[in-house]
Amino acid sequence: MIALNLLLFLVTTVLYFSYFFSEGKTDAARGVAALRYFTILSNLFCALASLLMAAALLRGAPPRWIWLTKYVSVAAVTVTFTTVMVFLGPQYGYGEMFRKRDLYFHLIGPLLAVVSFCFTERFYPLSFPLSLLGEIPVLLYGAFYLYKVVLGPDEGRWDDFYGFNRDGKWPVSFAAMLLGTLVICAVLRFLYGL
Repeated sequence: MIALNLLLFLVTTVLYFSYFFSEGKTDAARGVAALRYFTILSNLFCALASLLMAAALLRGAPPRWIWLTKYVSVAAVTVTFTTVMVFLGPQYGYGEMFRKRDLYFHLIGPLLAVVSFCFTERFYPLSFPLSLLGEIPVLLYGAFYLYKVVLGPDEGRWDDFYGFNRDGKWPVSFAAMLLGTLVICAVLRFLYGL
């Protein structure tokens, strides 16, 4: 358990900081710009939660809040994985989605996180109401993405890099992401209870 959590933390951290270097030169703007993506944010959140879990496990069972933080972060990276598999992969090609460090961020990291939480960290009951907390990262990021892509001022507006507002269909995309996350929370709860 401890080793897997430390692995998640270390690999995610190293791969994220690799964004700050390009062709042998420091590129701070590129590293900061990577934080626009839910993929990066969800993986960093999971890395932090994994570090907290590893530290707590050194002293025995983790406090409930650390366990719950880990769950919410696992739900977030599972959203990343699922979005790539059912939406972005068909749209941009799976080869592009799993190229270089994205293989870890989109596939390996999320799967390791699910295995870690659902099969080795069964410390507390994951009730249905608690499982719904997995919606929080999608709600927060979704609202921010909507502002930066659709509702905010033109200056500083982001491109719709996820394609969620194609043909002005952001309400459908937002609802689909929330519903999809609800399904993910249910699946994680099922796996946790096996």
